[in-house]
Amino acid sequence: MSSELRPITVLVADDHPVVRQGLAVLLEVQDDIRLVGQAVNGQEAVRLTAELSPDVLLLDLKLPGLDGIAVLTELVAQGVPTRVLVLTSGAGAAGPALALQAGASGFLYKDVDPDALVRAIRSVHDGHTVLAPDAAGLVAARPGSGARGISSLTNREREVLALVADGRSNREIARTLSLSEKTVKTHVSAVLAKLGVADRTQAALLAVRQESR
Repeated sequence: MSSELRPITVLVADDHPVVRQGLAVLLEVQDDIRLVGQAVNGQEAVRLTAELSPDVLLLDLKLPGLDGIAVLTELVAQGVPTRVLVLTSGAGAAGPALALQAGASGFLYKDVDPDALVRAIRSVHDGHTVLAPDAAGLVAARPGSGARGISSLTNREREVLALVADGRSNREIARTLSLSEKTVKTHVSAVLAKLGVADRTQAALLAVRQESR
């Protein structure tokens, strides 16, 4: 890593010491990531995130005190700009959608490959949305989340949605936004997941409906 580049700062919030220690070991060997703190409950997660302003918060949903959804809600209410990557063991069918609607930028399960987790941290830091495949399916299958989901889209995802609504292909979107097709595909998947729709046509209809209000 170039000395001019500031490392991605990360705060871990998990009530299990073994998990925190494992994540600390994983993150501390990354040249471009720096662990700045650990929280053991929801209240501490909110306080340390506000105090330390990490780039990324790794958040377990099952925390004592305030649970992960409550932590997300409080951070949004306080206007804390930290991006949140949920890393949890099991959250039920509604968990991924609830987390995204509450402000999370990603949702992974604790059985994720360590290298994939590190890539996800970098991706979330860069403004992308990261979802475990199973989580994406649960979000897409959850009814009634579309209109609320639009407000959770990043600026880039809104640009992609607008072009999808205009009938553009991934290749055309990539050319328009100066992105790779792979990156566009990732954005489209995130948009579909956040909106809770199954395909591009449904996303386009939802976007048009929202614009006409």
